[in-house]
Amino acid sequence: MNALQHLRPAVMMVVLFTLLTGLAYPLAVTGLAQLALPYQAGGSLVRDAGGEVRGSALIAQGFTGAGYLHPRPSAAGTNGYDATSSAGSNLGPMDKKLADRVAGDAKLLAAEAPGPIPADAVTTSGSGLDPDISPENAARQAARIAAARGMGANAVQAIIARYTEAPALGFIGQPRVNVLLVNRALDQAHPIAR
Repeated sequence: MNALQHLRPAVMMVVLFTLLTGLAYPLAVTGLAQLALPYQAGGSLVRDAGGEVRGSALIAQGFTGAGYLHPRPSAAGTNGYDATSSAGSNLGPMDKKLADRVAGDAKLLAAEAPGPIPADAVTTSGSGLDPDISPENAARQAARIAAARGMGANAVQAIIARYTEAPALGFIGQPRVNVLLVNRALDQAHPIAR
């Protein structure tokens, strides 16, 4: 047997599996996703009344104004919330830089409102782009949001409650609040005076 007899089947297998796993399978999965879950497959884009994209319900954005619900801290990118640089900080629990950041964030939050500080208010997610926060974290911010917008805290709590999602299938995960959806609802219900 010469070398070409061994080479031909190897090249054919590379071509076959490249077409199968590199082209046919991704196209089939993409097509099925577009049919079964078009909103999610399209990026879960949140649009305003004019149809302009304002964000994705799946990717966190850095809201910092007093009249907005603030997301979890982010380590994605240099300044956080960079969707092209999704990552955690990779700092270990004993790292001084992480401990100092968490302590500083906790001190600011304690000055803002009394009571326990939820863990997700001072810790980043693995991706740095978690779009959701805990209902406790959201409720803790309601008084600040109400004061900044000149609206009642109960109205803010009602909007937060409307966008609080239960665990998947009733038992997978934790209850969560989507920050972008709440902030869009707040802007529609009671816009901030500019």
